[in-house]
Amino acid sequence: MEPFTCFMDVENSRSYIDELYSEENCKCQEAIVCLKNAVIGSNKKKGSIISQGIVPRLIALLCNAGKPLQLRIDAGIVLGSLAKGTESQVLSLMRFNIVEVLITIIFDPSTNERLMETCLGALQTVVQYPFAPLDLIHSDINNIKRLIQIASPRSSFACQMYVVNIFVPLCHSSHQQKNLCQAEVIPFLARLMICDNTTLQVPALKCLAAMCFTNKSVSNIVHATYHADRSILDILTALLSRTRDVQVQLSASRCLTYLHRAGSLPAEDYRIVYKTLPCLARLCSDEFEEDTRATAAETLAYLAEIDSELQRLAAISNHLIASLANLVKCPSVLSRQGAFRCFASLAANDEEIRKRIIEMDGLMEEVLSGLKDGCPEDHSVWRPLMDLLSGDPSLELQTVVTSTICNLLLEFSPAKEPMLESGAVEMLCELTKHPDPALRLNGSWALMNMAFQAEQHVKTKIINTLGTDRIFQLLGDRDERVIMKTLGLLRNLLSNTLHIETIMSEHSSEVLRAVSLVLDDPHPPEVKEQAIIIIGNITAGARDEDYVLQDEKIVKKIRDFLVANDNKLQMGAVFVVRNLLDKSGRQQILRQWGFLENLEQLLHMTPQHSQFYEEYHTG
Repeated sequence: MEPFTCFMDVENSRSYIDELYSEENCKCQEAIVCLKNAVIGSNKKKGSIISQGIVPRLIALLCNAGKPLQLRIDAGIVLGSLAKGTESQVLSLMRFNIVEVLITIIFDPSTNERLMETCLGALQTVVQYPFAPLDLIHSDINNIKRLIQIASPRSSFACQMYVVNIFVPLCHSSHQQKNLCQAEVIPFLARLMICDNTTLQVPALKCLAAMCFTNKSVSNIVHATYHADRSILDILTALLSRTRDVQVQLSASRCLTYLHRAGSLPAEDYRIVYKTLPCLARLCSDEFEEDTRATAAETLAYLAEIDSELQRLAAISNHLIASLANLVKCPSVLSRQGAFRCFASLAANDEEIRKRIIEMDGLMEEVLSGLKDGCPEDHSVWRPLMDLLSGDPSLELQTVVTSTICNLLLEFSPAKEPMLESGAVEMLCELTKHPDPALRLNGSWALMNMAFQAEQHVKTKIINTLGTDRIFQLLGDRDERVIMKTLGLLRNLLSNTLHIETIMSEHSSEVLRAVSLVLDDPHPPEVKEQAIIIIGNITAGARDEDYVLQDEKIVKKIRDFLVANDNKLQMGAVFVVRNLLDKSGRQQILRQWGFLENLEQLLHMTPQHSQFYEEYHTG
């Protein structure tokens, strides 16, 4: 039930609306009080107020220094309430330059403190939206300094709370982070971090984390900053204590994680190894709220993403894998994404960790069922993967799940067979056709991993399901990473003598055409190098046919790469030539193609003291 609706229905009565425009302050005050009580908590009433064109009148009342203070404050409260409406309603406020209006009043030295608090509260709400004109604040560094002054220790608690929350969305780009740093925001945040009030600590920590994210220069400043004779690093470490509020622990651990990933704290630093990592692992456990666990898992994934030792330590910390397995079963998409990302990070490098993840009872069924947005169910058998793709799963969820599958497939054969039986090859081949490049990448990546040291029947299934036409399309993809993974797939398919002969006997023309396509296109050397390695594998493994020597175009390419101005191409070409020379009768053919002259030229180009020269000379 809406308050005061018995006295005022904004949608059906103009009487109180008309009173807002009265020059009699008492009538205007009565009307705005009724209006204030009506719009609080009601988006419908907010929309009605905006549609009836009342916002300009509210702004006029707020800005009129000749009006009674309480009237101005109430006008600000109504505007702040409107800012808590729907996104379209907030966009409507933007058309009336609400941010500029609020900033003008806030920065006016004569503004009353209560009115200041009201405007700060409204500004805090507005700036959280991605379309808010934050440049109005960043346009002058003195604006940030003025906000810090407004939130001095002598100011009200409300002022300090609003200002620090205003800063949180102001520090996402490197330019914004630099601006805040130059305005001395870091000491301000440090003061709030040690104030023992969660309402101030959490936004201060969030702001500091956002400033450090992927910004090494800011992170280095944070690393070197002291407040009250304590380094910020020590302050953050102390905030990881179990005695602190959970959100304080989580936010402090994010700060330290970002400091590490920005390069300001090494992976072996005790604050990372013995404080941050265990704290995040503990926050993933079932005793905490689901959103806390999800954020902790995301943060831990980022912390350990590029360091194998941190991955190993995380995997043995506080029953983490079991905690993540439980998190996967949560209905929230964000929870499952956090768990999937953490699994992908943990499984990136270590075979034992992959094995532990896969052997976790019921976990892989949950990982695969995560391709649905619905609530996962427990099953004792693997589900058909194509069935799991029903229900229009989100791109984000598909991306993180397939990233996990990519890592779990690598080298670990027990995972391959059940996934093969469950239709994984078909699902992954379909992913390579997806319009989203991240999913095409994951599809080709997972197929590459599945083909690694696989049995012949697995390789045959992959190449038959994917089809040579699709391979050509992937090798012409706009995303270079997709091309690299597709070449990796071909390399893994053609990595065993028996398998090479079997595949080439059926698909030689298509394979050589695909490789030739890559060599012809203007790709960087590292891409062409992968194609050359595939040619080298074919020359080494094909026993019955000289497939490569039968392709004049490829032979000439290899010959020319011997004297190319790139070490990768030269080494790759030498690899091919050596494999060709391992079989008798080919020396004369290579001499006829002009290989001898180019090899001699390569020897003259190569320093004699180098290992490169020794290999050529002895070869």
